[in-house]
Amino acid sequence: MHARGSLVSHFQVQRSRAFGSCHAMATDVKEALAAPLQDLPAVDFAFAYGSGVFQQPGNLILSRNEAPMVDYILGVQMPTRWHSENIERNPHHYNSWLSWFGGKGVSYVAEKVGAGVHFNAFVPWKDKMIKYGVIGMGDLAEDLLTWKSLYISGRLQKPVRFLVDNWDMAKVNQVNLHAAASTALLLLPSQFSEEDFYAKICGLSYMGDIRMLFAEDKNKVQRIVKGSSKHFHRLYRAPLFHMAAEGILELPRTFGDVRSLIKRDCSPYATKSLVRSLPETILQKMFPYVRIRHNSELLLSSGEASEHVQRAIRSIVRSSSTKQMLSGLLAAGALNSLQYVWKKTMKALRSRAPRKSD
Repeated sequence: MHARGSLVSHFQVQRSRAFGSCHAMATDVKEALAAPLQDLPAVDFAFAYGSGVFQQPGNLILSRNEAPMVDYILGVQMPTRWHSENIERNPHHYNSWLSWFGGKGVSYVAEKVGAGVHFNAFVPWKDKMIKYGVIGMGDLAEDLLTWKSLYISGRLQKPVRFLVDNWDMAKVNQVNLHAAASTALLLLPSQFSEEDFYAKICGLSYMGDIRMLFAEDKNKVQRIVKGSSKHFHRLYRAPLFHMAAEGILELPRTFGDVRSLIKRDCSPYATKSLVRSLPETILQKMFPYVRIRHNSELLLSSGEASEHVQRAIRSIVRSSSTKQMLSGLLAAGALNSLQYVWKKTMKALRSRAPRKSD
């Protein structure tokens, strides 16, 4: 497959502007999203995400009587110390029994029971509700680079709004984005639309997620992609340009139109090239008894690669989502957990109900 020449040259002109540009926003919007952080201890990294940040088709219908909760992920250098200070400042953010054990107790539940993240949900802030998860910077970086849990790395494979980035994690996330692009290509057929590509990436962190069995919107992936297609394009055009330059795929001249078709090389050479760029945890689960540097030589067909990758991702996500659900039950308490699950279940049921014709 040949993707070089004038077409790739045209794409390469834009490459230097591609990384991170999806997070650019008007200053007032960023300040509004970051405002709740002023009431919390200082953080090293923060981003906002979800339907409370990016409009999704159908959201107004599903949430007509209440605005979506705004979700945050906060990265801190020392979670135990951070939670101890936050419990003193904002004890009402925590479940009463858990806060009694202090920052050590909160961190223990997050790290030993959960996937390394502690969430405080249904936190009232002025005229809205917020939810924020707190993770150690070391665990955050490890997940971005290795997909140990595919929890925070999965969220950062989708459009988000960066609010604080003292450790330049946006650059670290480029490794995560490139790995997500490679993974999606291995799971897609030889020809697919740009929208198919984004949907496949968006769905990676939901593969094997136990919440999808009963309390998640079945149209969630399509809703996210349709509401953020331009952001996805800005986020992934650089990895796609790079792969086009390598001859792994062929981008159309109409690239940027989500309906335009992309062709990928399904040869053993291209497949091995994509497998080599997969994160460490995926490779370990694909080839548990083989040294990683030789793994790429084992897969000869695109079909085999797809099957092994899907199995590995489901294993990671099933484990981390189960751990995080158990951690959430302990951290939030019975009442808040039931409230959260009830809202998720009602939204899921509405998404599965047949639509009435106009």
